Amino acid sequence: MSDLPITPVSPSGSGPTSSGAAGHGSPSAAPRVLGAGEASDAVTNSFWSQVGGTETFEKLTRRFYAGVREDPVMAPMYPEDDWEGAIWRLQTFLEQYWGGPTTYSENRGHPRLRMRHQPYPITPAARDRWLHHMNAALDEVALPPIYDAQFRDYIDRAAHSLVNKLE
Repeated sequence: MSDLPITPVSPSGSGPTSSGAAGHGSPSAAPRVLGAGEASDAVTNSFWSQVGGTETFEKLTRRFYAGVREDPVMAPMYPEDDWEGAIWRLQTFLEQYWGGPTTYSENRGHPRLRMRHQPYPITPAARDRWLHHMNAALDEVALPPIYDAQFRDYIDRAAHSLVNKLE
């Protein structure tokens, strides 16, 4: 048995748990996970890998944006010529958060969700429309129940934390 202290990790296994605004651990922190090592599957046994990896997150994100693109409240918040960019940003963010590749931070730095969303009027109505489309996308990808519940809990908390304008 190791003398290393065991640190709680985020659902992604990518860092210690945090009480930050959206619940993000530091993506650069190396968690100490019991049994982690070169011969262990602790690093690859993440939420991301358990639900199907990139294929699942791409399906989720594309389904989400198919709804957003037609939504009268949400669509105007996105540049018409950058739907693929929006898809890439959300997909890589979610993949990283849930223990997948760190592509998002490697390309864009720390997520800083509140700062990145500040220029947009995120009202309770916009939050509710965002959640509607994300929940519909989750319904379609049909994650196993334990993962589905974790994902829905996270998006609900994150969406509420990003409201920056009352109607």
